[in-house]
Amino acid sequence: MLRPKIPVMPTPTGLITPPAVVEPTAVIQQQPTATPAPAPVAPAPASARPTVQLTPGAVVALVGGGTAVVLVVGAVLVSMLLAVAITGASVAICALVIRSLIASESKRR
Repeated sequence: MLRPKIPVMPTPTGLITPPAVVEPTAVIQQQPTATPAPAPVAPAPASARPTVQLTPGAVVALVGGGTAVVLVVGAVLVSMLLAVAITGASVAICALVIRSLIASESKRR
């Protein structure tokens, strides 16, 4: 009745790459020879990526956006803390009222 169903691996439908063939190579040690003078090093090619240059307006926008995010997150956290504090205080008041009602009812008997 309650038998687990074991998933069956279906035949692959995509392209399958054959395993790579590793060919052994020989290591040949050579005797050190006199080294010629090093060739002058060519300068590295310029990067194809554009550099980011911030204008004063962009810096002000970034600072303003970061400040806004910090203020919003802070307001949300403070409001959550305030909600927890108010809930705790109301539960404590309810507990005191119920305890008082139970104590006064037991004195009347």
